[in-house]
Amino acid sequence: MAPLVGISRYNLIPLSLTSLCGCPCRLLSSNTLSRSPNPPKLKLNLASHGSEPVFRVRPTGIHVNRRLITAVARAEPESIDESNVNEEINKGHVLPAAKDSLSELQHKSSELRKRIVFGLGIGISVGGAVLAGGWVFTVAMAAAVLLGAREYFELVRSRGITAGMTPPPRYVSRVCSVICALMPILTLYFGNIDISVTSAAFVVAMALLVQRGNPRFAQLSSTMFGLFYCGYLPCFWIKLRCGLTAPALNTRIGAGWPYILGGQAHWTIGLVATLISVSSIIAADTYAFLGGKAIGRTPLTNISPKKTWEGAIVGLGGCIATSVVLSKVLSWPASLLSAIAFGILNFFGSVFGDLTESMIKRDAGVKDSGSLIPGHGGILDRVDSYIFTGALAYSFVKILLPLYGV
Repeated sequence: MAPLVGISRYNLIPLSLTSLCGCPCRLLSSNTLSRSPNPPKLKLNLASHGSEPVFRVRPTGIHVNRRLITAVARAEPESIDESNVNEEINKGHVLPAAKDSLSELQHKSSELRKRIVFGLGIGISVGGAVLAGGWVFTVAMAAAVLLGAREYFELVRSRGITAGMTPPPRYVSRVCSVICALMPILTLYFGNIDISVTSAAFVVAMALLVQRGNPRFAQLSSTMFGLFYCGYLPCFWIKLRCGLTAPALNTRIGAGWPYILGGQAHWTIGLVATLISVSSIIAADTYAFLGGKAIGRTPLTNISPKKTWEGAIVGLGGCIATSVVLSKVLSWPASLLSAIAFGILNFFGSVFGDLTESMIKRDAGVKDSGSLIPGHGGILDRVDSYIFTGALAYSFVKILLPLYGV
């Protein structure tokens, strides 16, 4: 309903509403009203979109609130009707509540544009790194690991987590971040970093134990988990992409791949498996989000209340469908059952990684792990679904497929 002001006057000298509203802060004197033996009667009927009163009647006169809409302020008494008010509102004179809603809508639209633009940029960059492989993929992975490790240790030092534990010293956190960034490079060079990881964990543990003050087990556990979560697990993507060098001979795309870019030999089992795994994770996240928005009703877990069982089921279906379609396009894996199993494995790895990071953020009392990527949050917010999936995908290709001969 359009905001309307109705004034019924009895024994009053006709007043111009323009003079009434000319100065929002002016208090009209009671001398303006006509003097008569009977006190003047003023009846004020107001309908407005807001809950705050537009007029306040006082014994000394009428006080006009500043929030009175310009539509009414510009109207003359003889022309106050719904059509005039609508005309003024259409010119842009809206209530503060409407302005707030418009501002919020513009903010959401801006955030969505940022999310789409930066999402496309990240997707193209990651796709190019995966196709390039080798040192390009490894250096990109090392950079992401360094940023993710820094975010993790900042979360560990946040108030929400430090309220129940003593965080590791800052210099230990920085050293651990560098160690995590070196792990992908060592994996590419040596192929196996078990000894390196064990040695690094031992050195970090000794540094914590000999520090000044009172060492706490919480410091040791959070640091060791950081080395495992941010450093060791991402290295399986290096093993998957760069370590599985057997050519995918049946891939039709490889047959037409330019010789200058490596020819058919460039399309290895590792490249094909990585492309299918990454695409399946993207499909799982996208379909789960859309399914949850459309039909989500039942919460999946208290760790992340916005996730629903309905969204998870839709995400699982999208992940399996993507895995099956790409297996037909890339001619790997050979059997339909293997493609379905690969899709299921990727889905559960992505969900488990997402929930793990959500648990860390919940204990830290933050919404995002950082603000590095506009519209997306931190680097951990973007790669959480990939952290555990690399190890599962590598194990599937390296162990399960040869074991069952598919």
